[in-house]
Amino acid sequence: MACVGGGPTGLYLAILARLRSNGRDEVVLHERNEPGRTHGFGVTFGEDLLDDFFRTDPHGAPALRRASRLWSDQMVRIGDLRPVHLGGKYGYSMARTTMLDVLTRRAEQLGVDLRFGSTVGSREELDADVVVASDGINSRLRTARAEHFGTVVEPGGNRYVWLGTDRVVDVFTFAFERTDSGWIWFYAYPSADGSSTCIVECAPETWTGLGLDTMPVTDGYRLLESVFSGALGGHRLLPPAGRPGEKPWLRFQEVRNRTWRDGDLVLAGDAAHTTHFGIGSGTVLAVQDAVALADALYGSPGRPRIDMDPAGPGGRGAALAAYDARRRAALGPVQDMARRNMQWFERAGQRLERGEDPVEFAWALLDRRGDMGRLHYRLHRATQIGPVRQVRRTLTSARRVRRAAQRGERRSVG
Repeated sequence: MACVGGGPTGLYLAILARLRSNGRDEVVLHERNEPGRTHGFGVTFGEDLLDDFFRTDPHGAPALRRASRLWSDQMVRIGDLRPVHLGGKYGYSMARTTMLDVLTRRAEQLGVDLRFGSTVGSREELDADVVVASDGINSRLRTARAEHFGTVVEPGGNRYVWLGTDRVVDVFTFAFERTDSGWIWFYAYPSADGSSTCIVECAPETWTGLGLDTMPVTDGYRLLESVFSGALGGHRLLPPAGRPGEKPWLRFQEVRNRTWRDGDLVLAGDAAHTTHFGIGSGTVLAVQDAVALADALYGSPGRPRIDMDPAGPGGRGAALAAYDARRRAALGPVQDMARRNMQWFERAGQRLERGEDPVEFAWALLDRRGDMGRLHYRLHRATQIGPVRQVRRTLTSARRVRRAAQRGERRSVG
């Protein structure tokens, strides 16, 4: 197997391939960057990802859990108004560099042939039975066969920049600020000791109205620090790492493909699909792709490995076809939900301009994917009362401890 791209998708698939084949299958991972070089700050995820890690690699999972930081609660701030709490919400995060380092060390331990500084532009360059294009949103392997895959890339409307801050954020925070050019906001959550991730987003007219499209990049960061001075508590913003010389402001690109398979070449992770960062599922979905592909090729943990003879009725070709069909079907609704999330944020400034009640606005944000009910709404209103909020925190903490015990986390991690 050859995995092209050394992000979470490629690394975790390489790990699982070695584990499921009991070290028999040769696995080569090609990554164009040198070790430790990546983009972004932190990644965020929930219990499902930790469940997947402990179920599929119980010996490697504790290191990932130890590297994770728990954030409790979510908060919505609108200027100087009283913050609104989103009760019952918590999650985990870690620096992207840390996750890649932990996965890289595990892959090395299992005998994966890691080739950093290795650029692969097409399937024909590789001698492998299975080639996995896990090389990101701008996948070269997918682009070379874009017509076959039926790739469609649709840009979002808003502009965003992936920054950090030296303020340690323990509560996942949405902060909205009004400027003379319109509304601008950030999402902040912890990413590493002493720093947090801070994604700033705004409508294109706000971006140009503030001059962020033309002013020097460092001046833009100083401007954002002044706009968010209250929410940041006077702390600094940190520039994005890993992409020197590239423009920091981006537009989200939604990637969909008609098929994820071309013979023995398959897509996974952002090469196959993207979901708006507002739902925070990119890393989760990438790892789930790796698990699904490993399950298709080798069977689930404890089940026999399939016949890898490509000519056999249950062989490699059938496994790749099954992965393609099942995983695409699973991702379609998720991408639809992520698009609704993206469109909600594209209209957020209009809602705020109407002077919507902050608690109602926060509820709309909470239900931006359209998956909440009336009971959730009543709980949301009640959560603004301090004692009720504390009860919810206690219940959430108990639920978290029980989930950790069920996957064996307490025994493995301590």
